[in-house]
Amino acid sequence: MKTKFIILLVLFSFNNVLVESKSDFPKQKSWSADNGNGTYTNPLFYDEFSDPDIIRVGKDYYLAGTTMHCVPGIVILHSTDLVNWKFCSYCFNRFDDNSPDFNLRNGKNVYGQGIWAPCIRYNKGKFYVFSNINGHGLQVYIADNIKGPWIHKHINGNIYDLSILFDDDGKIYAIHKYGNVTCTQLKSDLSGPIEGTEKIIIPEGNAMGEGHHIYKINGMYYIISADYSPMGRMQCARSKNIYGPYETCVISERESFGYSASWTTGNVGLGSLIPEDGFKFVQNKPSENTLFSSTIHQGGIVQAEDGKWWGISMQDFNAVGRTTCLSPITWVDGWPYFGLEKNLGRSPRTWFKPNSSINIPTAPYDRSDDFSSKDLKPVWQWNHNPDDQKWSLTEKRGVLRLHTMAARQLLLAKNSLTQRAIGPVSIVTVKMDVSKLKDGDNSGLGIINAPSALLGVIKQKSKLFLRWYDQSHNKEIKKDLNDKLIWLRLWGNYDESKVQYSYSLDNKSWTNIGDTIITSYQLKTFQGVRYALYAYNTILKDGGYVDFDDFIVEEPLADRSGNIPYGKTIRLFNLSDGNPMYAMSHGMVYSTWISSNDYKGDRSKFIVIDKGNGVINLQCADGRYVYVAGAGLSGDLRLTADRDKAEDFMWQDMLRGQCMLLSLKTQRYVCKHPSDGSPYSVDCQGPDANRRNGCVFKYEIVE
Repeated sequence: MKTKFIILLVLFSFNNVLVESKSDFPKQKSWSADNGNGTYTNPLFYDEFSDPDIIRVGKDYYLAGTTMHCVPGIVILHSTDLVNWKFCSYCFNRFDDNSPDFNLRNGKNVYGQGIWAPCIRYNKGKFYVFSNINGHGLQVYIADNIKGPWIHKHINGNIYDLSILFDDDGKIYAIHKYGNVTCTQLKSDLSGPIEGTEKIIIPEGNAMGEGHHIYKINGMYYIISADYSPMGRMQCARSKNIYGPYETCVISERESFGYSASWTTGNVGLGSLIPEDGFKFVQNKPSENTLFSSTIHQGGIVQAEDGKWWGISMQDFNAVGRTTCLSPITWVDGWPYFGLEKNLGRSPRTWFKPNSSINIPTAPYDRSDDFSSKDLKPVWQWNHNPDDQKWSLTEKRGVLRLHTMAARQLLLAKNSLTQRAIGPVSIVTVKMDVSKLKDGDNSGLGIINAPSALLGVIKQKSKLFLRWYDQSHNKEIKKDLNDKLIWLRLWGNYDESKVQYSYSLDNKSWTNIGDTIITSYQLKTFQGVRYALYAYNTILKDGGYVDFDDFIVEEPLADRSGNIPYGKTIRLFNLSDGNPMYAMSHGMVYSTWISSNDYKGDRSKFIVIDKGNGVINLQCADGRYVYVAGAGLSGDLRLTADRDKAEDFMWQDMLRGQCMLLSLKTQRYVCKHPSDGSPYSVDCQGPDANRRNGCVFKYEIVE
């Protein structure tokens, strides 16, 4: 009895200390990778940022990304710590007005094409961004200041999907093409290639891919590329000479952070016609363990001021499209592997920040907009070039006014104002004044996707109707509308690729309308879901106008301040079999069953001890600490009364009450094989796409 009292007293005293030392996380309204405790959690952005390319200039990092058919085009973000990013600039405001493709004229469009795969470089005091516009060749944007103004030049020649190297001797090389990796020397004025310099430097068949990124590091040439067949991986080639010969290896593989491939649209792809209403879509859901390109598979590397290297890469991430992730780089035998020394090729979802001096998490954009400014916020982009005579922020101050123009359907509508949908869950609300619509007008809150969807107001024969439409199933709901003001809302769970519309007549009570809609990832727009404020006229003439106000984006899962249960007593249930972790009496960690007497006792309960900087210890409620013996093999996760031996784990936040435990000793994950009956080990490389290979837990706080 006396022994039990002493243990309880020690635990009570220790828990009091935990409460006092609990980390103070900032509450976030918009997703930031920064956890506020010296760590970050991937993805860097929970909305699309595809084809990332990165440079460092002094203390500043700059990240350029694809914008396809949207304008302003080629976005550049700025950071001083690789984790917190802010909008910096766009390279151009609009495409060439003389081309019908860019202006949705005569049925022409650049969906899924436009401008893509930028390469950002800094050389002799100037910034350069190289990128292709499909059908219009290679472009370069040049500026003395990263915020512009940018000078635009066209580069002659058949060079695409490229990376640029300004070599030490003043020569400029472009590494480009798919399959046969090709090197072409450019003229010093960047007007085009030097004749006769195009050479295949890595023939097809050497396990290289596309989306190349070239670097010269310590006299060695490195080319990093993406291979999506049969599954997304990152490849690396190296040579002492720009022209080779090159040797190659894989530097990142199978890292999806526990996400499977997304829903896809199987019969609408790049270059296909815009699907008309009534088109029969084929949407496919892969098995829960399929990866495809949901792995990190294209990007570059950058060296921080302290000499450490970091990788930036993208992955196809469900309905939001392609997201960007940050990985520590480990150099082994001259190869820059993504991941940690004892777990090469796999990247932690949560890891120490490169620069932990900044602890104020920031998001790249302010996504909500009351349209009170004279300019649109930089988060907004137009779907193709806008007609500037048909929209305004000044005709009526404090609203966005869109005048309707002729279009048969949403993807053909000019002046659709868009921004990227943000996950994992977001709720978008907008207020509309529809009092000035004319017959044939159709306006509202849409989803730019293939298939698309919308909820809005139409006017037919002088009467207003609320209209919900799901293009994937060609379903429509029309309701009489007698009000001139209406609020529209879109709820989206983008991890599960589904959305639901609702509406309100007073911004207080809300009514769901229509089915839950599947928003598949597809190659027609080659983007994830985009919110769209639209206004068009289906009887194909200029009509009236609609006023939008109070566009509000809410992100209920952005605040992760309570996602690590510091100081709490928890049970950890393994997703592979649903059974709770259990501390065995003879010193190893196994599992038990919810129906057993063991489950009711202290040995199925663990206290989460905050070690600071995102690191925790686990203490069993019976007083023993969890530690790692040996190399972390099966049976090496053990219990000890010696607190100094307690293992430091980095808590991997998998959201929605799920986690992994990354051992800082083995640099691998706590895991129990799902079917062979073995005890816990600490040698798992990472989660499978379905999270059921034994290293992902659901935790439950024990009151």
